[in-house]
Amino acid sequence: MSCNPTKTVTIGTVGAGYAAYLHGNGYEKVSGISVRLKTVCDVQLELAEKVKARFGYERAVNDYQEILNDPEIDVVDIVLPPFLHTRFAMEAMRAGKDVICEKPLTGYFGAPGQENVGLSVPKGEMLRQCLAEMDELKGVVQQTGRTFMYAENFVYASPIQKSAEIIRAKKTKLLFMKGEESLKGSSSPVAGKWNRTGGGTLSRTGVHPLGGMLWLKQQEAAARGEVITVKRVSCDVGKVTQCLTQEEHQYITAHPEDVEDYGVASLTFSDGTKALCIASDAVLGGTKNYIEIYGNNTALTCNITPTDLLNTYFLDEEGLDDVPISEMLPKKLGWNKAFVSDEIIRGYVGELQDFMEAAAYHRQPASGFDLAYETTRVLYAAYQSAEEGRTIEL
Repeated sequence: MSCNPTKTVTIGTVGAGYAAYLHGNGYEKVSGISVRLKTVCDVQLELAEKVKARFGYERAVNDYQEILNDPEIDVVDIVLPPFLHTRFAMEAMRAGKDVICEKPLTGYFGAPGQENVGLSVPKGEMLRQCLAEMDELKGVVQQTGRTFMYAENFVYASPIQKSAEIIRAKKTKLLFMKGEESLKGSSSPVAGKWNRTGGGTLSRTGVHPLGGMLWLKQQEAAARGEVITVKRVSCDVGKVTQCLTQEEHQYITAHPEDVEDYGVASLTFSDGTKALCIASDAVLGGTKNYIEIYGNNTALTCNITPTDLLNTYFLDEEGLDDVPISEMLPKKLGWNKAFVSDEIIRGYVGELQDFMEAAAYHRQPASGFDLAYETTRVLYAAYQSAEEGRTIEL
């Protein structure tokens, strides 16, 4: 690709759900690169039409081949369910396209139509099959030379980016990190099924702090001239909401069938340092996103949500129907910690800016294939550890 600063990057987006709107909002704020939103595709054409109308795509289609066969499209933005990620990514790269892939990279979903996957398939077998699938994708990335961009917004969250700058400048040795994403459950009707999500809360939400902490260790290693890998994983999961009566369950939207609604994974790195990843679908009060960093020469607390930039107090909700205040809260009454510039603080703008520059200048993004691979590998090793009741050596 040309390094001309006026380069136009032409996008074909596959999927017209929630993530398509997150990415669309990010594209709108990219600077220094001309972004052409050409085609959005979804099997439900009416959903693609809505995305087209909102963000100004030129076309809405329901046939993915139209994107693959279009020589003008530079980047295929994959915002599909995880079980489709690797297949669509390989097809796009073989068609000469760079790829943006939502998190998690992949997972184990069982045979088509298979139920109770999380209870019937050993987690060690899940890990083995995930590794084989990712190794196939890795081969395609290497063979085609296309750019793979992993949409882990925690990497680009403004407090994480600033922390990384400090870590690189001070050459900090990260001794212990703790990261969490917890909430009251998912609004998706299939979130409780392993065959649709590839796991429970660790897979849906825990991948964010996990990916963020793995990336921070990469920054440390690069600054200090070291090679640091995950050496072993220990994990505990459970279904903490199962004890609730129907009445007691009214405020929590977690309904796990063969997945977990609670998970804690402890990581030991090759330098002997540690990280703790927490995820839960049983936490009221809105989304809880943070990473705490404790090093030899610094301590950093990355509050992603909620923040204290704006605290609001309302006695009624008149006039606020179209005013977003926060996430995963049923009402706007009383005191709330309001989201301010959320698309920036949570990293969506920085993510798409980096990806468009990577595509335009044919360079690697901050969040790429290696992080996507390692996050999934550690995640499924954690599931194996929880099932077998032992530490998994990597």
